[in-house]
Amino acid sequence: MPWDNVLAVALLGGLIGLAILIVLWPGEKHGKRLLERWGVPGPDAEEVALAVRYLKRRRLWYPWLFLALPPLFDDTTTGSLVATLLLGGLIAELLAQRPARGPRREADLAPRTLTAIAPAWVLVLGALAAAGSVVHLAVTAQWKFLALAVGTVVLCAAITALAVRRPSAGAARADLALRCRSARVAIGLGIGGVTALGWPGGNLASFLVVVAGLAAFLAVTAPLKRLPAAA
Repeated sequence: MPWDNVLAVALLGGLIGLAILIVLWPGEKHGKRLLERWGVPGPDAEEVALAVRYLKRRRLWYPWLFLALPPLFDDTTTGSLVATLLLGGLIAELLAQRPARGPRREADLAPRTLTAIAPAWVLVLGALAAAGSVVHLAVTAQWKFLALAVGTVVLCAAITALAVRRPSAGAARADLALRCRSARVAIGLGIGGVTALGWPGGNLASFLVVVAGLAAFLAVTAPLKRLPAAA
């Protein structure tokens, strides 16, 4: 491709990415809504600021990942969307591993366990979806889809583990709500992703499995009405 065409495509992609970033950039109302949906009623200004920073760390990467990933998936739909959300979440959790600077209003949280932010039933659903898809793809020798499914499982596990061990920041209830959201959204996306990858056929059995996967995804990623009692 001539250099002028390459530069034109790069410029167009950059402008599109910038436009998407501006539309998605979160403000205080987005942070407040997020916390209220995940079990934090009436969040104060400090809690809202924590949620806004949480959203910014993710959304900063979404436009560029969504523009870069579609060629790897031969499309711009489900595969690239799931990969964008998971990679954006992974980058955000890696950045969040740095201890927060400045004074903290509350003492550090006690070390969290996995089941404190992702209930056992969520973990079981995720494990069943991953195991079923991986086994089915291995038995049917669909190696490309198998590699993608394993990669999806690894990404989801990494995000969940990082959410558990992330240094505490801000008020305990907001910190816990954001940890829960990170883990449950990652596991839910993993369920949806591996189900779609593991059962791509057009037969009735595949359709029923995909429907079950969608139901599991909705159940796992549903916002919390209240935080776990351990909070």
